[in-house]
Amino acid sequence: MPSRTFHTKSAEETVALGRNLAEELRGAVLLIGNLGAGKTTLTKGIVEGRGAAVADAVSSPTFTLIHQYGEENPVFHIDLYRLDEAKQVESLGLDDLFGSGALVLLEWAERFPALMPGDRTEIRLRAVSEDEREITVSSLSVNQS
Repeated sequence: MPSRTFHTKSAEETVALGRNLAEELRGAVLLIGNLGAGKTTLTKGIVEGRGAAVADAVSSPTFTLIHQYGEENPVFHIDLYRLDEAKQVESLGLDDLFGSGALVLLEWAERFPALMPGDRTEIRLRAVSEDEREITVSSLSVNQS
Protein backbone atom coordinates (compact mmCIF):
# COMPACT_ATOMS: atom_id res chain seq x y z
CA MET A 1 0.00 0.00 0.00
CA PRO A 2 1.45 3.41 -0.89
CA SER A 3 1.93 6.04 1.79
CA ARG A 4 -1.07 8.25 2.47
CA THR A 5 -0.97 11.63 4.17
CA PHE A 6 -3.86 13.21 6.06
CA HIS A 7 -4.30 16.60 7.71
CA THR A 8 -6.46 17.08 10.78
CA LYS A 9 -7.36 20.45 12.24
CA SER A 10 -8.45 19.43 15.74
CA ALA A 11 -8.17 16.64 18.29
CA GLU A 12 -11.68 15.56 17.30
CA GLU A 13 -10.61 15.20 13.66
CA THR A 14 -7.55 13.18 14.74
CA VAL A 15 -9.76 10.81 16.76
CA ALA A 16 -12.12 10.51 13.77
CA LEU A 17 -9.19 9.66 11.48
CA GLY A 18 -8.15 6.93 13.93
CA ARG A 19 -11.69 5.50 13.82
CA ASN A 20 -11.54 5.49 10.01
CA LEU A 21 -8.14 3.75 9.92
CA ALA A 22 -8.96 1.20 12.64
CA GLU A 23 -10.25 -1.69 10.57
CA GLU A 24 -7.40 -1.65 8.04
CA LEU A 25 -4.63 -1.78 10.66
CA ARG A 26 -3.09 -5.16 11.49
CA GLY A 27 -0.25 -6.41 13.65
CA ALA A 28 2.40 -3.93 14.76
CA VAL A 29 1.72 -0.23 14.24
CA LEU A 30 4.48 2.22 15.15
CA LEU A 31 3.21 5.66 16.12
CA ILE A 32 6.09 8.04 15.43
CA GLY A 33 6.19 11.69 16.43
CA ASN A 34 7.47 14.15 18.97
CA LEU A 35 5.84 14.74 22.35
CA GLY A 36 2.44 16.32 21.74
CA ALA A 37 2.24 15.20 18.10
CA GLY A 38 -1.07 13.40 18.70
CA LYS A 39 -0.06 9.73 19.05
CA THR A 40 -2.40 9.01 21.96
CA THR A 41 -5.18 11.11 20.41
CA LEU A 42 -5.01 9.02 17.22
CA THR A 43 -4.91 5.87 19.37
CA LYS A 44 -8.19 6.90 21.02
CA GLY A 45 -9.89 6.75 17.63
CA ILE A 46 -8.22 3.49 16.59
CA VAL A 47 -9.22 1.73 19.82
CA GLU A 48 -12.79 3.05 19.56
CA GLY A 49 -12.96 2.14 15.88
CA ARG A 50 -12.00 -1.45 16.76
CA GLY A 51 -14.77 -1.56 19.37
CA ALA A 52 -12.27 -2.27 22.14
CA ALA A 53 -13.09 0.77 24.31
CA VAL A 54 -14.60 4.24 24.07
CA ALA A 55 -12.15 7.01 23.18
CA ASP A 56 -12.42 8.65 26.62
CA ALA A 57 -11.19 5.43 28.29
CA VAL A 58 -7.91 5.50 26.34
CA SER A 59 -4.90 7.12 28.00
CA SER A 60 -1.17 7.19 27.52
CA PRO A 61 0.62 4.15 28.98
CA THR A 62 3.77 6.19 29.71
CA PHE A 63 4.05 4.94 33.29
CA THR A 64 2.33 1.54 33.02
CA LEU A 65 4.05 0.79 29.66
CA ILE A 66 1.18 -1.37 28.31
CA HIS A 67 -2.58 -0.89 28.24
CA GLN A 68 -4.89 -3.58 26.92
CA TYR A 69 -8.26 -2.56 25.56
CA GLY A 70 -10.92 -5.17 24.89
CA GLU A 71 -10.88 -8.90 25.57
CA GLU A 72 -12.09 -10.81 22.53
CA ASN A 73 -10.15 -8.78 19.92
CA PRO A 74 -7.72 -6.86 22.13
CA VAL A 75 -5.77 -3.79 21.18
CA PHE A 76 -2.49 -3.27 23.01
CA HIS A 77 -1.18 0.28 23.43
CA ILE A 78 2.49 0.38 24.40
CA ASP A 79 4.71 3.34 25.24
CA LEU A 80 8.48 2.79 25.22
CA TYR A 81 9.38 6.40 26.06
CA ARG A 82 10.71 5.66 29.54
CA LEU A 83 12.81 2.65 28.50
CA ASP A 84 16.49 3.10 27.66
CA GLU A 85 17.81 -0.35 26.85
CA ALA A 86 16.75 -3.15 24.51
CA LYS A 87 16.72 -5.67 27.38
CA GLN A 88 14.04 -3.58 29.12
CA VAL A 89 11.91 -3.71 25.99
CA GLU A 90 12.55 -7.45 25.53
CA SER A 91 11.21 -8.08 29.05
CA LEU A 92 7.76 -6.80 27.96
CA GLY A 93 7.10 -9.90 25.83
CA LEU A 94 6.47 -7.99 22.61
CA ASP A 95 7.23 -11.06 20.45
CA ASP A 96 4.30 -12.84 22.09
CA LEU A 97 2.03 -9.86 21.40
CA PHE A 98 3.22 -9.60 17.79
CA GLY A 99 2.56 -13.32 17.31
CA SER A 100 -0.90 -13.17 18.91
CA GLY A 101 -2.64 -11.58 15.95
CA ALA A 102 -3.72 -8.65 18.12
CA LEU A 103 -3.36 -5.04 17.03
CA VAL A 104 -0.30 -3.63 18.80
CA LEU A 105 0.07 0.17 18.81
CA LEU A 106 3.57 1.27 19.83
CA GLU A 107 4.70 4.75 20.79
CA TRP A 108 8.45 5.51 20.70
CA ALA A 109 9.21 2.08 19.19
CA GLU A 110 11.43 3.71 16.56
CA ARG A 111 14.04 3.93 19.34
CA PHE A 112 14.38 0.11 19.17
CA PRO A 113 14.17 -0.77 15.44
CA ALA A 114 15.91 -4.15 15.81
CA LEU A 115 13.11 -5.32 18.13
CA MET A 116 10.27 -4.41 15.78
CA PRO A 117 8.78 -6.83 13.25
CA GLY A 118 9.74 -6.32 9.63
CA ASP A 119 6.10 -6.30 8.52
CA ARG A 120 4.48 -3.30 10.16
CA THR A 121 2.64 -0.07 9.64
CA GLU A 122 4.29 3.21 10.51
CA ILE A 123 2.16 6.24 11.27
CA ARG A 124 4.15 9.45 11.44
CA LEU A 125 2.51 12.39 13.18
CA ARG A 126 3.72 15.97 12.99
CA ALA A 127 2.28 19.03 14.67
CA VAL A 128 1.84 21.72 12.00
CA SER A 129 0.31 24.17 14.47
CA GLU A 130 -1.29 23.97 17.91
CA ASP A 131 -4.32 22.13 16.51
CA GLU A 132 -3.30 20.90 13.05
CA ARG A 133 -1.55 17.57 12.47
CA GLU A 134 0.02 15.98 9.41
CA ILE A 135 -0.35 12.20 9.62
CA THR A 136 1.35 9.83 7.16
CA VAL A 137 0.46 6.13 7.08
CA SER A 138 2.90 3.68 5.46
CA SER A 139 2.94 -0.12 5.35
CA LEU A 140 6.41 -1.61 5.47
CA SER A 141 7.89 -4.98 4.83
CA VAL A 142 11.49 -4.84 6.03
CA ASN A 143 13.77 -7.84 5.71
CA GLN A 144 15.42 -8.50 9.06
CA SER A 145 18.30 -10.91 9.35
